[in-house]
Amino acid sequence: MVLVDLLPIFMFVALGALLFTGFPVAFILGGVGLAFGFIGILVGEFAFVRFMLLPNRIFGGIMTNLILTAIPMFIFMGTMLEKSGIARDLLNCLQVLLRRVPGGLALAVTLMGTILAATTGIIGASVIMMSLLALPVMIERKYDHSLATGTIAASGTLGILIPPSIMLVIMADLLSRSVGNLFVAAVFPGLMLASFYVIYIVVRCWMNPKLAPRLDGMLGPQTGWGVFWMVIRSFVPPVILIGMVLGSILGGFATPTEAAGVGAFGALLLGFINLVVLPSVGIQEFSLEPTDHVFEAPKRSFWAELKSYYKTVATVVESTALTNAMIFGIFIGATLFSYVFRALGGDHLVIDLVNSLGLGAWGLLFLIMGIVFILGFFFDWIEITLIVLPVFAPIIAQMDFGDHVSKFEMTYWFAILLAVNLQTSFLTPPFGFALFYLKAVAPKSVKIQEIYAGIIPFVLLQLTGLALVMRFPEIALWLPRVLLD
Repeated sequence: MVLVDLLPIFMFVALGALLFTGFPVAFILGGVGLAFGFIGILVGEFAFVRFMLLPNRIFGGIMTNLILTAIPMFIFMGTMLEKSGIARDLLNCLQVLLRRVPGGLALAVTLMGTILAATTGIIGASVIMMSLLALPVMIERKYDHSLATGTIAASGTLGILIPPSIMLVIMADLLSRSVGNLFVAAVFPGLMLASFYVIYIVVRCWMNPKLAPRLDGMLGPQTGWGVFWMVIRSFVPPVILIGMVLGSILGGFATPTEAAGVGAFGALLLGFINLVVLPSVGIQEFSLEPTDHVFEAPKRSFWAELKSYYKTVATVVESTALTNAMIFGIFIGATLFSYVFRALGGDHLVIDLVNSLGLGAWGLLFLIMGIVFILGFFFDWIEITLIVLPVFAPIIAQMDFGDHVSKFEMTYWFAILLAVNLQTSFLTPPFGFALFYLKAVAPKSVKIQEIYAGIIPFVLLQLTGLALVMRFPEIALWLPRVLLD
C-alpha cells in the first residue's frame, strides 16, 4: 500500500490532533477537509472540479432538509421551559411528592431529568439548570456530594437519548431513516436507563440512609387541596406538552417536524400563562414553604408582566439561534470532511482494513462500540456522530448477525446502540461536558474529585444498558414493530 492510499487515515490523525487545540470544531472539520482536498489535488487523487459540487451538496443535504428544521424548534421548546420557570416549579413539585421516600430529592432530580429529556436534547441547559436549582438544596440537606453530583449529571444526559432528541434527528438524517421510527426505538432504552438510576438511588439510600437524609415533612402544601393544586399547576402542564409532542409522533398524527412546531408553540403558551396570566390574577408561585394560600399573592400589572415576558422570549430566541448556528456550522464542516474522505477512498480503505482483521460481525460491533466509548473521553457527541456514523454505519449494514436482528432493523438497532454509548461521553473525564457544566455552577464546597467519583456508578449503569440492548435487540425494536404492524 503506497503512501497516497493512506491519506484518509492521515485525515483522521490530523482531525484528532486539531480537536485538542480548542479551536471551533466546525472550522477544524471543514479546514481538514479542504487541506486534504488540496493535498489530494497535488498527488492526483482529487480533482479540483469536485470542490464545485460542495455548495450544492451542502445546500441540498442541509439547508433544504425539512427534517433538520425540527432542531431549532426543539431547542426553543426546551429553552423556553427553562427560562419561564416551569422547570423550577416542576422540581419543587417532585420534591414535595417524594419527600417521604429514601433519597427523595435525588429521585426528584432523576424524574425531573427524565421529563426534561422529553422536551429538549440540550444537555448543558438541563445540567446547569438542575445544578442551580437542586444542588444547593441537596447540600443543605446533608446529601453526600458524590451521590448528589452524580445524580444531577447522569439525569441531565438523558435528553440525548429520550425522544424528541436532537441527536436522534441528526442520526436519522445521516442514516436516511425515519425520525419517527428512531424516536420510537429510543423510548424503552431511555426509560430503562432512567429506571436503573431510580433503582440504584433507592437501594443505595435504603442501605445507607446517611447518604441522603429524608426531606422535611413540612415542605410544600399541607392539605390534599394544596397538593392537588400544586400538581395541576406545576406537574401537569409540562407532562401534557410532552404528551402532545410524543403522542402526535407515536400515534402517526404528525411528523417529527410538525410535532416540534407544536412543542415550540406549546412552550410559548405555557410560558405566557406562567409568567403573565397567573401573576396578573394573583396566583402565587409555588415554593417549598408550608402554605396552601395560593390565591393570596398581590396581583401584578398585566402589562408589566407582558413586557417581562417579551424580554424572556427575546432571550430564548437569541439562545436558540446561537445553539442552532453552532450545530449547523458543525454540519457544514462535517459534510466537507466526509465528502473529501470518501473522494480519497476512505470508505474502501476502512472496509479493506476491517476485512483484513477478520473480526466478523460481532467483533466489528464490539470494536466500534469500544472506539466510540474511548472517543467519548475526549470529544462531544455531535463530533463523534458526524465522524463515526457515516463511516461505520454502511459497513455494519453489510454484516450478517444471523437471526439476532434483521437487515432492515439493523440500522435502527445500531443507531440506538451508538446513542446509548454516546451518553457516556458527557460523563467520562477528562472532557465530560456534563461535569464541566456542573462544576462551573456548583458551590465551592463541591470538589471535582467528588464529581468524578459520583459519575462512576452511573457510567457503569449506562454500559449495562448498552450491553442489554446489544444482547436483547427487542428492547429497542419491539415498540417499532408493534406500531408499524
